[in-house]
Amino acid sequence: MAPRTASRGEDSPRDGRPPRLTVALVRGFRGLRGQVRVELLTDHPEDRFRAGARLFPEGTDERLTVAEAVPVADGRGWWLRFREIGDRTLAEERLRDRYLEIEDPGEPREPGRWFWHELVGLAATSTAGEPLGEIVDIYRAGGAEVFVVRGPRGEFDVPGVRGVVAELAPERGVMVVDLDSLALDARPVDDEDYVRPRDRRPRKQPRRRPGAPAPDAVPPGGSDRGPEPPPTASEPAAAASSDPGEPPSATPPVPDA
Repeated sequence: MAPRTASRGEDSPRDGRPPRLTVALVRGFRGLRGQVRVELLTDHPEDRFRAGARLFPEGTDERLTVAEAVPVADGRGWWLRFREIGDRTLAEERLRDRYLEIEDPGEPREPGRWFWHELVGLAATSTAGEPLGEIVDIYRAGGAEVFVVRGPRGEFDVPGVRGVVAELAPERGVMVVDLDSLALDARPVDDEDYVRPRDRRPRKQPRRRPGAPAPDAVPPGGSDRGPEPPPTASEPAAAASSDPGEPPSATPPVPDA
């Protein structure tokens, strides 16, 4: 699981609340009883979504108790139903495009993998040593983490894949980017006409503030997992994780362990 927060280091409780990990993103609805289809951001859906487990819509204290959870038979993700939500209308009103979180269980993570909150705030530089700014946000698209970097060139997206992320080194506070593989001359994110990919984090959800809850982490490429560690200096990074979110590994980054 990879806590997703805008602060560096360990996630800190807000108003006395324990830190949280993001484990799923609501993607759709089915039937009349309020079932929701979620994209996994954890590597342990059987544990995170067991009957009786408690989840929270991102940024709220509203508790949702899992009444039913089954894998999607003909696709990716899981179908969840909550005791507190009895019909589809209520489910759509309260959960559409929402991230779902759990209280941090305090489980150890694998070496070489990091939580999202450990990556937000890292300095970004090019392989030539040019300062590019810092990571201000992370989201998942196309099965991989995408780092949002803000700096002298404006705000732009860096796919957490090998060949683009040359090195991800949280212990040194830096992510190294191969600019030759990144078309920074393309339309910048801060262009008012720019539209992010469909899988971009729902725009109506405000960007997480420092100290806010973060997602679980998973192996590279997983969204119910934490970001995986990007490659070392000699090995390009892959993806990060979120437990959707576990921590990224030393290879490309990806999200819940």
